Amino acid sequence: MIFSNIESARRYASLHSLFQQAFDYVRTTDLLALVPGRYPIIGEQLFVIIENAEGRAHEAARLECHRRYIDIQLVLAGGEEMGWKPLADCKQPVDPFNVGKDIQFFHDAPVSWIAVPPGHFCIFFPEDAHAPLVGSGSIRKAIFKVSAA
Repeated sequence: MIFSNIESARRYASLHSLFQQAFDYVRTTDLLALVPGRYPIIGEQLFVIIENAEGRAHEAARLECHRRYIDIQLVLAGGEEMGWKPLADCKQPVDPFNVGKDIQFFHDAPVSWIAVPPGHFCIFFPEDAHAPLVGSGSIRKAIFKVSAA
């Protein structure tokens, strides 16, 4: 898991062959002007989901993980906290992994919480379980889905 601000994104571009394209998209696109939805960047290898959601309490957040995609979750407006726990330590799955939706949820509680203000992002790799959208009020974010393959 990585936590940083968008001004420092270039430091992480070399970690994956598609990270630079994701960060270029942030730099060249008015993400606040996009309506919520899914936007392809490089087919199924790299796309972004623009989301508006109401924040929820810590108790209502569920840890989730993905196998096929790495998440770059960039907060655009509002204040969000994101929970984290190593996937290897998650022992209480809600259901089996959903291959079609590339997601699995857990009853486990996060071991840490990260306050993520606008202009900051977290990168969650397949080994990171994460609990997004914790906060009060409206949260607008961009979730870049980067193929882990």
